[in-house]
Amino acid sequence: MKKKIIVLPGDGIGKEIMDAAVEVLSTVSHKYNHEFIFEQHEIGGTSYDKYGEPLTDETVEACLRADAILLGAIGGPKWDSLPPHLRPEQGLLKIRKALNLFANIRPIKGFKPLLHASPLKESVIQGSDIYIVRELTGGLYFGTPRERREDGNVAVDTLLYHREEIERIVEKGFESARLRNKHLTSVDKANVLESSRLWREIVEEKKADYPDVKVDHMLVDSAAMKLITDPTYFDVIVTENLFGDILSDEGSVLTGSIGMLPSASLSETIGLFEPVHGSAPDIAGKGIANPLGMILSAAMMLRYSFNLNEEASLIEHAVEKSLEQGYHTSDLNIKDGKQVNTKEMTEIVIRNL
Repeated sequence: MKKKIIVLPGDGIGKEIMDAAVEVLSTVSHKYNHEFIFEQHEIGGTSYDKYGEPLTDETVEACLRADAILLGAIGGPKWDSLPPHLRPEQGLLKIRKALNLFANIRPIKGFKPLLHASPLKESVIQGSDIYIVRELTGGLYFGTPRERREDGNVAVDTLLYHREEIERIVEKGFESARLRNKHLTSVDKANVLESSRLWREIVEEKKADYPDVKVDHMLVDSAAMKLITDPTYFDVIVTENLFGDILSDEGSVLTGSIGMLPSASLSETIGLFEPVHGSAPDIAGKGIANPLGMILSAAMMLRYSFNLNEEASLIEHAVEKSLEQGYHTSDLNIKDGKQVNTKEMTEIVIRNL
């Protein structure tokens, strides 16, 4: 198999973790006789420093021509004083919209050697395996008008959803649940928001097409509490953009290892894959960043974009085995384990491949 992969290292530790993922993917491609062609472009603050904008049209065009995209991390205090439209985060919003990446997938599953680091009791978090499906290109983040009024003393943001936007993400949620444990929790705020009432109506309509999937509705505040008190209740969660952003970040820390978690942002034709953690500018260049979230994101790319399930599972098992052997970077803590740097962690994963 021959595939072209755009790599967007981004800012902070992005380049270090991206180098690790490319090295792992190159090992897998050699083992399975694939050809992965990597093409690097800039995004975020690095792109602003080089081109004066957080994402160029040329980079967008390159992504549209590719088979998949890997993204490291963006942002940092260096660019905090920039005007809002030039901040690194705008590059991420632009690429999501340009590529129509409407579905964000975040699997949240704890690794046994790390569960002791969870803020929850191990008895509560043990066995949790959650799959959050978040709508990514609509809602409050993209609504207009978005403006200041009355001499800057009034701010307006608009939460807008079209029926078709809700339908396609709800269908993605049902399809995901059907492939897992057939339990879908739809999260909204239908007791207050008209957009959530439309959301709930559409979920009720769509469930007739998936009679094998158990569906329940949950208000977002209740869902936030239940993620803490009873995370094993959930299988697949589907929700709109703002709620999904908050709940997936909440869920990402439950396992005690945010540096471990991958994500996928999908359109009908292409996917962008990135770890959920930030750019960690305080440790950039020190060679101590945790590459495992990026490596696991690369595994998601193999599975979702290329349908290479065996190769993806190989990477996931190699990561899990590395942790079971006690190896960890400085952000993690494994009892009686051995702390290693970014390069060493990558080499251990490759050895276990």
